[in-house]
Amino acid sequence: MRPPVAVSAGYARDLEAGFELHTSYVRAVEKAGGLPLIVAPGRAEDVAEILDHVRGLILTGGSDVDPALFGEARHSALGRVIPERDAFEIALCHEALRRDLPLLAICRGQQVLNVALGGTLLQDIASQVPGAIEHRSEGERWATSHDVELLPGTRLRAILGKETLAVNSFHHQAVKQVAQGLVVAARSPVDGIIEGLESRRQQFLLSVQWHPEDFFGHSSAFEPLFAALVEACGAR
Repeated sequence: MRPPVAVSAGYARDLEAGFELHTSYVRAVEKAGGLPLIVAPGRAEDVAEILDHVRGLILTGGSDVDPALFGEARHSALGRVIPERDAFEIALCHEALRRDLPLLAICRGQQVLNVALGGTLLQDIASQVPGAIEHRSEGERWATSHDVELLPGTRLRAILGKETLAVNSFHHQAVKQVAQGLVVAARSPVDGIIEGLESRRQQFLLSVQWHPEDFFGHSSAFEPLFAALVEACGAR
């Protein structure tokens, strides 16, 4: 039996239009041997019942995280925020960690995870990090934008088997102060932007700032990340 993995969906641009999710998340989980179950933002009080039906969780990309959640006023470059999704996914984080449920957080997901555990974010890299490289690419989703350094001794480096990797990049927010219980697993070597986090307290908790799912069908370089998640789910 394939282990079921909850994949968080985001609101569409028009909230009344429903929800959206890139199919590459679904395909990447399927290729790794998991059964993807799409979870649309709902009520925070329902997350325990939702997670009763899965063995793992993927937090996906999307809109900016509301800076009110980490005690800051809105930066002038802040994009669209969706408080309903923020609240739901933060509740998902807390319940998944309480259960020690395998969790992979991607792009916005990494930011949500960090904020859920008490960390903070850069609201706009370009204006807050002097000399930063461009992290918001306008190229194809599978086109690489810059290198990341996978730090020695990290689980992320062990899974991907490389010291450095070229990644895609579609974000303007990033982790600033790392939350207690998380450690930095990857950085952009040029400007120091945090590109990966992990926890050594949990069975499996990893996050990356790039979009590994978008390489599905174009490169196998990031397939081990989803394979490791599904393997952890199957071990439960």
